[in-house]
Amino acid sequence: MQQTTWFSRFAKASSRFTGRPLSFTLAVGVVLAWLLTGPIFHFSDTWQLVINTATTIVTFLMVFMIQNTQNRDTEAIQIKLDELIRATQGAHNALLDLEELDEEMLDQFRGQYAALARKARANSRRVDFDTGTPELGR
Repeated sequence: MQQTTWFSRFAKASSRFTGRPLSFTLAVGVVLAWLLTGPIFHFSDTWQLVINTATTIVTFLMVFMIQNTQNRDTEAIQIKLDELIRATQGAHNALLDLEELDEEMLDQFRGQYAALARKARANSRRVDFDTGTPELGR
């Protein structure tokens, strides 16, 4: 198994930390401290620039960390779904790695499954539940 990079480990740890209530509380604390220092600094342009700069830098860096975490999570989910498709008897292996197809091919697959869904919904009005599979043509 491949070792994760320092950035992946850092992004994952940062994502976990920043998603907790403690982090939100700390951020609120920083904003409150900034607000309370307003009168001390006479609400100067520099006082306003401090919070603007700090929030811009944090936001800019968080975008990259969140995107990295999101990409890894999405890839892991896709691999797990691919394994479920591969291991399920009767599943369509053509659906493996769908996310790599171009828009035209995705639209074709989407159309096929939309048609199956319409047919299943129409049939479900006549029976209690839908257990049809594409192979059975139901």
